[in-house]
Amino acid sequence: MEGKYMTFVMDPLLYPAVIKHGKQLDFHEFSDTAASKTFGYPAVCTGRFPGLSDKIHRLYQLLQGSTLNSLSHKMMENLQDVLQKDFLSVHAEGKECEWRQEDLYKFCERVMFEATFLTLYGRPPHTNIDAHLQRESWIEVLLNNFRKFDAMFPLLIAGIPIGLLGKTKSIREQIIRFFHPHRMAEWTSPSEFIQARLDLFEQYDTLKDLDKAAHHFAVLWASVGNTISAGFWCLYHLLSSPQAFSVVRDEIIGMFGDKEPESILSQDTLTQEQLEKLIYLESAINESLRLSSISMNIRVVQGDFCLHLNPHFSVCVRKGDIVALYPQSTHLDPDIYPNPQEYHFDRFVENGKLKTEFFKGNQKVRYYHMPFGSGATMCPGRFFAITELKKFLSITLLIYDMQLTAGQQHATMDKSRAGLGIMLPANQIFFRYRVKKNTIQRQRL
Repeated sequence: MEGKYMTFVMDPLLYPAVIKHGKQLDFHEFSDTAASKTFGYPAVCTGRFPGLSDKIHRLYQLLQGSTLNSLSHKMMENLQDVLQKDFLSVHAEGKECEWRQEDLYKFCERVMFEATFLTLYGRPPHTNIDAHLQRESWIEVLLNNFRKFDAMFPLLIAGIPIGLLGKTKSIREQIIRFFHPHRMAEWTSPSEFIQARLDLFEQYDTLKDLDKAAHHFAVLWASVGNTISAGFWCLYHLLSSPQAFSVVRDEIIGMFGDKEPESILSQDTLTQEQLEKLIYLESAINESLRLSSISMNIRVVQGDFCLHLNPHFSVCVRKGDIVALYPQSTHLDPDIYPNPQEYHFDRFVENGKLKTEFFKGNQKVRYYHMPFGSGATMCPGRFFAITELKKFLSITLLIYDMQLTAGQQHATMDKSRAGLGIMLPANQIFFRYRVKKNTIQRQRL
């Protein structure tokens, strides 16, 4: 990585020895440098912005705990709104019982991107048109630009100058301008998290308006860059396993009830407390993340020292070197997960509860599931991401009959993003869906 020496720690039993050295093995400076170059704002870990980095990190508390409940409520409302557009358009055409075919990834992308944006940032004023008659063009433009930028994301993180990547710089500028503070001031109902960031940035005269906008763009990428892919793999694995699909959907119906689509799309459903009781759903999500996450946990050595990994082994590292954990080696370890390449939706269920203890040999593995990183550097939005996945899967399983289109090859992973999180699918996967037939028939009786 940019000429740095890297030490990979592959044994999960040694991970705690690395993670406990939070001061000597730091992630934040590396992350700040990489993100600032990628998203186009000045690095915050400098004297130009005293205290800004710490204040930004403290605001992530607004993505968990009690404030997560209001975010969860808003996410459900926006998922309902986005899916209701599909439902009403089909209902108006009298095609409720007909199957529709769509690219599974693009389905997850368009639903989750819009719902996430509305939940976090609120609604721009020019979107107040009849959404049931015409899809709002602003979200299509934003999504299209986001998609083009995201395709170049691995190269930007690798340090390739943006000027060498075709139109990527102009696309990034278009997205950043979309988040200009003067524009965002007109948006209605932003989340408490985004409003707090807006207020914080106003305290720093050294931050230009486009710098602030670039920070908001970075949060957009962080909120959907991996979550959309995670949604795809979760839904794909459920559709690929009739048993998993049946058990998980029955669990959701048992919690919420077998109601008509109109009721599901118009009422607040599935509270945070109810979501936490959906053990098989959470296990299915964990299993999909285990299989699709190829992340790398980076630590930068802050000064020369000897890293003691266990009583019998240590490695000397120098200031500026990289120490890296590679969680996929844990996720695919057959000693921890028997038949690790296979999808078992209930792998994380034991005695009717979520399983939280895994062993390698006779030793307990503390860090056995790491799609969101580890220690103090864990993704601060992980609780929101899991809540979003649960609600997305729950509402789609409640209102739709779904099945993979016959005659397709299995989904494979695009390894070009290895080290950066959840992999995208390398090949197109199509599925068929329709409003649940039994609810339509019951409604007409």
